[in-house]
Amino acid sequence: MQHTWTRAVGAAALATALAVGTAGCSDGDGGSVSSAASAAASKASEVLSSATAAAQRQLDEIKDGVDVASDVQLGTPAADADGKSAVKVTARNTADSAKSLAVQVNFNDASGNLLDTVVVTVQDVPAGQSKDATAVSNRKLSGEVKAAVGKAVRY
Repeated sequence: MQHTWTRAVGAAALATALAVGTAGCSDGDGGSVSSAASAAASKASEVLSSATAAAQRQLDEIKDGVDVASDVQLGTPAADADGKSAVKVTARNTADSAKSLAVQVNFNDASGNLLDTVVVTVQDVPAGQSKDATAVSNRKLSGEVKAAVGKAVRY
C-alpha cells in the first residue's frame, strides 16, 4: 500500500505544482486564466484524494485478508460507453476453498502518476480457479491510461 500513497502524494504535488506554475500566467484581464488553472488543479487533487481515501476504507473493512497481488492480472484499459477507463481484472484463487478477492486498481498516466483508483470485488472464486471482473474509473481520464494492481486481498 505504501506505493499507492506515494503515488497519491506525487499526484497531489503535481497538481500543486501546476497551480503554482500557472499562477504567474494571465491573459491580461486580471488573472482569470491563472484562477481557472488553479481551480482545476485544486479540483483534480480533491477528486484523487477522495478516490484514494474511499479505496483505502474499502480495503480496511476486510479482516483476516491475505495479500495476493501476484494472483491478479489486468488487461489493457480502454474507454467504456461513458468515456471512463475500464480494465478487465482476472483474479486467481490459489486457496483450497472458494474465496473472494478485493482488488485495488490504480489508473496511471504514461509517466506513472496516479490519476484515479478504484476497488473491485471478485466474489466467490472457486478454489484453484480464476474469475473476471471489470474495474471502471470514477471519472473520465484523458491521455494514455495504464492500469496497475495497487493491492489485492483474498478473504
